[in-house]
Amino acid sequence: MSVQEILNVVNGQAFAIWFLIGAALVFFMQAGFAMVETGFTRAKNAGNIIMKNLMDFCIGTVVFVLLGAGLMLGEDALGGFVGIPTLGIFTDFTSFDWSSFVFNLVFCATAATIVSGAMAERTKFISYCIYSAVISLVVYPIEAHWVWGGGWLAQLGFIDFAGSAAIHSVGGIAALIGAMMLGSRLGKYTKDKDGKVTKVNAIQGHSITLGALGCFILWFGWYGFNGAAATNLTQLGMIFATTTVAPAVATCTTLIFTWVKNKKPDVSMCLNAGLAGLVGITAGCANLDIIGATIVGIVSGILVVVVVDVLDNKFHIDDPVGAVAVHFANGIWGTLAAGLLSTSSAITGVDEFGNVVYAVDGPIYALIHGTSFAQGMKVFGVQCLGELAIVAWTGVLMAGVFYIIKKTIGLRASQEEEIKGLDITEHGLPSAYADFLPAVEHLDYGEDVIAVTGEVPVSEAIEVKVEPTVDIVKGDEKLITKVEIVCKERKLEALKDALMGIGITGMTVSHVMGCGIQKGAPEYYRGVKIEPTLLPKVQVDVVVCEVPASLVVDTARKALYTGHVGDGKIFVYNVIDVVKVRTGERGALALQDTKAEMF
Repeated sequence: MSVQEILNVVNGQAFAIWFLIGAALVFFMQAGFAMVETGFTRAKNAGNIIMKNLMDFCIGTVVFVLLGAGLMLGEDALGGFVGIPTLGIFTDFTSFDWSSFVFNLVFCATAATIVSGAMAERTKFISYCIYSAVISLVVYPIEAHWVWGGGWLAQLGFIDFAGSAAIHSVGGIAALIGAMMLGSRLGKYTKDKDGKVTKVNAIQGHSITLGALGCFILWFGWYGFNGAAATNLTQLGMIFATTTVAPAVATCTTLIFTWVKNKKPDVSMCLNAGLAGLVGITAGCANLDIIGATIVGIVSGILVVVVVDVLDNKFHIDDPVGAVAVHFANGIWGTLAAGLLSTSSAITGVDEFGNVVYAVDGPIYALIHGTSFAQGMKVFGVQCLGELAIVAWTGVLMAGVFYIIKKTIGLRASQEEEIKGLDITEHGLPSAYADFLPAVEHLDYGEDVIAVTGEVPVSEAIEVKVEPTVDIVKGDEKLITKVEIVCKERKLEALKDALMGIGITGMTVSHVMGCGIQKGAPEYYRGVKIEPTLLPKVQVDVVVCEVPASLVVDTARKALYTGHVGDGKIFVYNVIDVVKVRTGERGALALQDTKAEMF
């Protein structure tokens, strides 16, 4: 054996090992998706989101073994539409192509997990498990066979080196349809009596730090996502370069765009932009040069901001993490860009004889290089056809799946479950952050949100305790009263608005913890019963003089009443004196600037 032959063998073995290392990097991206989605949503749903990202891979593995792998990797049938499943995965353990199986499995799991982010915080866990299984069982394997299994799109020369169409467009269109059929989170949009949206409310994620960690993990894993299928060192270096330049340019573009648009650079949008650039370069990472990668990044950086804004403010589609903008919009753009900007200076692989294969010029580079413009337009046309076919296939199937789930077991969690958080209602987990104080939620869920139904007297729902009073009225001095209200966090906005409606212009809000006689149903963690714990409440303090304390109490009772145990308590105290620090005024004079002074 000659030295060259030895080098070829070593090189082949090295890239076979790199192929599996790349698969491991793609698997690690599950952690990135979990962190992004968790950080961009509220803490009360963190455990649920972690559970979904765990189970979509585990469930996906099971169904991919049973059927998905056969549909994707099996011998062509029906004109390249689908692969023919075999029992080889069970009966031919020694000679089965396990490298290809594992590699395609981790990509399949990626397509399924994209949907989770757009439907976060209000989807039933069982419903998520079902539609995630369907994606990995049928939806992804069949269209992936078209692209990578020797199917009809591969035969046409469709360019999708690592999955802008086959993975991200699939997850993105499923996410869009799911978010539309599911509806927005409670409190996301304020509506008038006719149901018209009058205000879009920002629901901030609880940890931008976790979101950033997730983005860095995804970027790191993307080198395996795009580069694992490289067949020589030169091609691998080119892929790493384009995979670095596109997201970097996209992030810089979004930085400038949001800085100009909002007067300040937007942190979360810049994180989304990095992912958008990665999605955009995924299809053409082996077909584009640095100029092409730069163009992809610029468009991706603008596109992600525009799509997020249009979905939220124009169409009122609630996507908590920007999954539709990142994966669907930029999946389409990346697929089209792979054909539009394809250049013959890029290496796409090695043929069966070991010869380097170069990309075909798209229409842009056909003009620059003087090659066939008609051939370049054919390349672009195939890209358009492939993207349309994949989106149509996924859209029709997933719309049907979501519709069936919605009409049978239900797609959406109940209002009470959503308000309490899916951690406690779906998994019996009081908090994913047991040692940290939860944040107060400032959302008005609307008057139509009812915690429970039933005839419960108001006096039983909200107990009023009036402390013994001491007559301190001297002459013409007015009685000063402190009203202390302890209630549920979610009722704060309604209470605040009601109090301001009767002339209360100042109040102090404190986050407190407490529990009453009603401990609630026992919960368990890893099979061990969790002892009753203190529950988060808010305490609102108001000091009144001109506004009657009885009016404050009655207003608070009406605003807080649901008939549910734990509606709250109101305490009324006489105030001995009030001193205004700035002027030294005392008593009623200290409150004369406003009808109620902040305590």
